[in-house]
Amino acid sequence: MTLKLKVITGSTRPGRKGPKVAEWVNAAAREHGGFEVEAVDLADFNLPLLDEASHPAAQDYEHEHTKRWSAVIDDADAFVFVTPEYDFFAPASLINAVQFVFKEWGYKAAGIVSYGGVSGGLRSAETLRHILMNVGVMPIPQVVPAPFFTGFIDDDGVFEPNDEMRKGATGMFTELQKWAAALKPLRNG
Repeated sequence: MTLKLKVITGSTRPGRKGPKVAEWVNAAAREHGGFEVEAVDLADFNLPLLDEASHPAAQDYEHEHTKRWSAVIDDADAFVFVTPEYDFFAPASLINAVQFVFKEWGYKAAGIVSYGGVSGGLRSAETLRHILMNVGVMPIPQVVPAPFFTGFIDDDGVFEPNDEMRKGATGMFTELQKWAAALKPLRNG
């Protein structure tokens, strides 16, 4: 069974470092081998603040950006959200993106790679987990934090994780693969 994993870069802020972390997550996911991996950068969608007239559960989308976002989310079996921590919370852009569609999220699994200062973005990951549960996503408990993450970006701009982050990511992908495979029949039934 081929499982489709979407690695979503959750920050859209100018000067963001999320794409550097996401490049590593995408490469690690491909190396794991349990998924067909697609990089999804939220900045490429330019989603405004909930601009559809109908409730997302109706799936009566008027705008092209919503239709594109819906198709990307609907096509997935699992997600890894790469998220910073802004003011002890997930970025507004990411929360907005989760709330933009509804049914497309159902019965899918998600992992989170968080980055930040001393907490490694864990507070952001925890708030994101709650939002995801509310739209029918099963967020697995294996979060991979990257504390003081800028210290892991080399002079060439490449994020180089330490051994604990690498082991954590491998464990997260393995668990995510189990959950994604278990949930897939629920969507098709």
